[in-house]
This record gives sequence, C-alpha cells and structure tokens, in this order.
Amino acid sequence: MNDSFDFDKPEHFTVGTVGPVGQRVFYLQAAEGSRLCSLRLEKQQVAALAAYLAGLLADLPPAEANASTALGLREPIQPAWTVGSLAVAYEAADDRILILAEELVTESETDELIDPPATARFRLTRAQVAAFVPHAEQLVAAGRPLCALCGHPMNPEGHRCIRNNGHGTR
Repeated sequence: MNDSFDFDKPEHFTVGTVGPVGQRVFYLQAAEGSRLCSLRLEKQQVAALAAYLAGLLADLPPAEANASTALGLREPIQPAWTVGSLAVAYEAADDRILILAEELVTESETDELIDPPATARFRLTRAQVAAFVPHAEQLVAAGRPLCALCGHPMNPEGHRCIRNNGHGTR
C-alpha cells in the first residue's frame, strides 16, 4: 500500500519529538484542512534539512512574517512511514519551497517491491520555512551533547568513543 501525500498549501508544517532526551523520536508533520500527516525521521535528517533551508532562505528576499508560530506536533501522532531521503527545491514562479520526502525502503523490501516507495510533497511559503528553521535547530540542539572526537551523542555517563580506541569519554 502506497501512503503518499501531497500538501499544496499546508496550514501547519513542523518538526517535533516524542520521548525523553536520548530516546526521542523525531516527526515531520503537516496539516492541510482535515488531512494530517506525520512522518518519522532521524535527528540528523532534521539537522541537515534545517541547515539546507537556512542556506536557501539566506539567498532569497526576507519572508513576510505571516506564518503560524504554533509549531507543536498535533495529535494523533501516528507515523505513516519512515523518511529515507529528503529533497528541497525552490519554485520561483510561485515563490514556494518544495520539500519532498521519500519513504525508507530496506534492502529486503526492494526484492518484494511492487509499488514505488511512498512520497510526501510539501509546498511551503518562505514564512513557513523561516519559522521552521529555528524551531528545528532548537530541537536538535536540545538533545544529548555530541562527542568532540567522533561526533556521536554522549550519555550523561559518557560513551565508548570510536576515535579514542573504544575508551570512554566525558
């Protein structure tokens, strides 16, 4: 079953987390009218998306501040699928930023694949993206600190650093 989504003019577009730090699950979410879509993704994908969008916004005229600042996740938070890849494009004719998410497909699933992976298409205003970027950056920064040697998240008691021959670091 292919659960694809197309949000031409979403009223709500955000990223959020569920769970305690160190065990958080990240969700990308959009709503348009009565339709609500939640997609599961990784913290690194959120960080990369926010960084790319920030760079894109820096190359465009400033956005008018008319986007909603209510960026919390809406209930029910039931992921349709897990994001495998993200793509971003700017549609100059409509002054919209397009984000395309594609479903993660594992190698074992590719052998049995009949339908193509599901996709979600979000056409956003610059104001929506301008509100999204700092919110996403704040969520990413609120997690566990990263090890200065290997870049992996550290627990309060430290971690076994691969760059330090498996010895613990703090």
